Amino acid sequence: MKIVYLVPGLMPDEECRRREGMLRAWAAPGTQVDVAAVDEGPFSIESQYEEYLAVPATARLAVRKEREGYDAAIVGCAGDPGLEAIRELTRNMAVFGPGATSFLAAAMLGNRFAVLTPEGEMTQSNQLLAIRAGVRDKLAGSVSMGLPVLSMMDDRDATLKRMLEASRRAVAEMGADTLVIGCMTLAFLDFSGELEQATGLPVVNPASSTLKITEAMVACGLAPSKAAFPLPPKMADPQKPVDFTQLYGRRE
Repeated sequence: MKIVYLVPGLMPDEECRRREGMLRAWAAPGTQVDVAAVDEGPFSIESQYEEYLAVPATARLAVRKEREGYDAAIVGCAGDPGLEAIRELTRNMAVFGPGATSFLAAAMLGNRFAVLTPEGEMTQSNQLLAIRAGVRDKLAGSVSMGLPVLSMMDDRDATLKRMLEASRRAVAEMGADTLVIGCMTLAFLDFSGELEQATGLPVVNPASSTLKITEAMVACGLAPSKAAFPLPPKMADPQKPVDFTQLYGRRE
């Protein structure tokens, strides 16, 4: 089984390789996991606008990886930028997003889950994500840590302290019984164990949980429905490879 983790924004090679090592450690024997990053896009994704900026390059990268023979892809952002579009463009590769996947996992583990987010107001985007995942009734809310994504790795202890404070607010103010880490940078800092010990609640790490669910789906021979995510009409000829020039041009 071959799975590619798609980084939808600009990321240093060193960090890509660190995340690749963690994914490979979580993977089951016999699963090959590779990390591939776009060569253009936002520096971090902390708004819906930045999510949209990430989609074109990530979609092109996904199509290229399908041609290279990957069985599945994970869109490496907790907001799942372009997930539905990428599912349209890929014919056989199973594509999953850590946002919807972790929300569905949390919905199985409790009655009310809260999402721990970086700096900024992510309430609306998480509500939309929960609606698309079909679990809006179980979303208790989003709690911002007030910390920019690009500073989270500067001081691990300080970031953990912010996460613990946000977790306690989620429980006290929202009645959350399950927590979801709503940022992939936080996911790869791997605080789940510390948060579970401090709160006594299940904590869904979107990186590890999405990898394991993706493995299970591929092992079961399951992939997103092409009836739900059909190829764009301009690309519908099954004998022809996806050609982005059929969809996008520039006025001379």
